[in-house]
Amino acid sequence: MTLPAPAQRTPVSAHFVVCGFDGLAYRLAEQLTTRYDTDVVVVMTEEQQHQPGARDFAELDRVRVLVVERVSEKALELARLTDAAGLALTAQDDVGNIHLALQAREQSARMRIVIRMYNSSLAHSIEPLLGDCKVLSDSEIAAPALVASALREVAANPVKVAQRTLVVVRRADVSDRYVICGLADTAADGGPRMLPRDEQAADLVLADLRGIPDLESTLGTRPAPAKGRRIGVAKTFLGALVSRKSRIAISVVLGLIVVATAALAVSLKVGPGEASYQALATVLGGPQATDGYSPWQKTLQLILGVAGLALVPLITALVVEGMVRARLAVAEVRLRQPHADHLVVAGLGGVGTRVLRLLHDRGVRMVAIAAEEKSRGVPLARELGIPLVIGDPGRESTLRAAGVDQARALLAITNSDASNLETALRARNLRASLHVVLRLFDGDLARRVRRTFNLPYSHSVSYLAAPAFAEALMDREVIGTIPVERRVLLLAEVVVAAGSDLDGARIADADDPGDLRVIALNEFGEPRPLWRPAPARRMRTNDRLTVVGTRAGLSALIRRSVAGSRIA
Repeated sequence: MTLPAPAQRTPVSAHFVVCGFDGLAYRLAEQLTTRYDTDVVVVMTEEQQHQPGARDFAELDRVRVLVVERVSEKALELARLTDAAGLALTAQDDVGNIHLALQAREQSARMRIVIRMYNSSLAHSIEPLLGDCKVLSDSEIAAPALVASALREVAANPVKVAQRTLVVVRRADVSDRYVICGLADTAADGGPRMLPRDEQAADLVLADLRGIPDLESTLGTRPAPAKGRRIGVAKTFLGALVSRKSRIAISVVLGLIVVATAALAVSLKVGPGEASYQALATVLGGPQATDGYSPWQKTLQLILGVAGLALVPLITALVVEGMVRARLAVAEVRLRQPHADHLVVAGLGGVGTRVLRLLHDRGVRMVAIAAEEKSRGVPLARELGIPLVIGDPGRESTLRAAGVDQARALLAITNSDASNLETALRARNLRASLHVVLRLFDGDLARRVRRTFNLPYSHSVSYLAAPAFAEALMDREVIGTIPVERRVLLLAEVVVAAGSDLDGARIADADDPGDLRVIALNEFGEPRPLWRPAPARRMRTNDRLTVVGTRAGLSALIRRSVAGSRIA
């Protein structure tokens, strides 16, 4: 179904108010000041200012930070809310954000309000009640990109435009007749080249879902080989019943017995059977004085006797430990945890919980790691029967318990860059070829990590979500976001206003290689859009353009689409 045409606004001179302190608030303030040429007032409490996830807004020009004792109606007055063009509530507190939105609406009946909210069902109820309001979830926007990276897919969530469903796929997986637009050349040096002039150079494309009837099967998980499954079952069962230290101890003792038996066979010049009999008799009965043995043979006999003395209590300890750990393993669902070719999700905050649900809906086998019992995703993991490990994901023992050494991929997606990087490096020590997806806020850190540690798959949740929040504040509807590595393309609709720079211009005049491409033209009065319009086709007043572009490209097109933008 075609979305209604969003109202278009010119860049505003009034400021915006952003209530928040974390990465999303930072990225949003950055975009509002740099992309939309506006001032921003960031409101936060003293406690929030010193929390681990707080960002330094002093780095941003045209941003004023207002630190208050409590974010309340009075704090909004200090931020000059009644003079503001819009308010963004970006704290991770659904109830607190609703309370602030109600206070803000009392101060200004027509101001645009954008709310960050995790609870999607509550969001749908809040929007119509608050009037000019948009509720978004950063975790819901970012989770599909993380899942796609973990499964080595290029497709994020399908997007419905008019009567078509569009997906992001590799060019090799779809016929040219169903390709809507070339998105990126991911093989280019220095990172992906977005919206190249030569669309045939793009190996990542936006395509009509009708041209990919077998999409669901291509997105499915690859089953582990039967032999690998059997070995994995044995490893999982053994790991659940016997600790790593116990396995090492019994292995050392048994290895010592085998070596001493072989040496004794060589020294006595007897066959393996006779040597094994004498060795077992010594291990089980203790060393006996034997006439005719040389000093070397007596030494081997004593070694076997000492090993036998150590073997009996070790076996007893293993039996007791196995019984205790079996009870715990059943309680923690560890005996049912995937044994090979599964995904490990480290971090069950808001984003991790969304990822968990998406993977479960896809039927992907996984193990979840939560740092503590009170993590948001712990109840969901237990409700869905997903194997759960409680512990620090940066510890080797935690990763081993989650079966990282046999996993298909690891998602390190806590809200801490340092914790995610530590988890990734520990996991790579256990399995050098492990596919790792990192959540990193700092773009410079991500580039250095990619180059130095060969960890190329990283995403910033705030970077993926901020464009949608910014466009919502400007009262524009972003249909979808398309992540390409650490860059984002926006899918949006723009209406051509009378007297604008686009009124009467050709489609080729709107296209901007590298930044923007028009993929559909819905002429005023026509019920259906024209897909891939010819470059020479002209746009008229009230025509609706469906475009794919970077944030800079979309901002430039919107400026050209408003009345009075035509250059004399």
